[in-house]
Amino acid sequence: MDGAWRSLVARLPWAQKVVGSNPAAPTTPENGVAGAMQVRIFKPAKTAMQSGTGNTHEWVLEPEPSRKEIDPLMGWTSSRNTMQQVRLFFPTLEEAKAHAEKNGWQYTVEQPHSRPVRAKAYADNFAFNRVGRWTH
Repeated sequence: MDGAWRSLVARLPWAQKVVGSNPAAPTTPENGVAGAMQVRIFKPAKTAMQSGTGNTHEWVLEPEPSRKEIDPLMGWTSSRNTMQQVRLFFPTLEEAKAHAEKNGWQYTVEQPHSRPVRAKAYADNFAFNRVGRWTH
């Protein structure tokens, strides 16, 4: 019973990181988006404001940008595609692909770029073989 409960809780909308106007009733192609939806699957890069690798371990599935319309009265930019607000997070690439295929979405996968991690230590600032002079 414990394993079945965990799988049920893992599928609850509020237990997942669903970003959108109503995670309990997500928009599907039958609910208003016509045609096969194009989505992209990628691993987000770290932001310029962080030195660690937080928020870069999960795969993100998000729809491709759709056509925008300008409201003639107010001049606001809008779109009829409410799926633009949804970002789904998956622990593995295979799960993200399976979800896209299950919903009949066409997807493209963007492989993450790896960056070399160099080991650094504070003591290296004061090493005798340091390249460059130490100035105050």
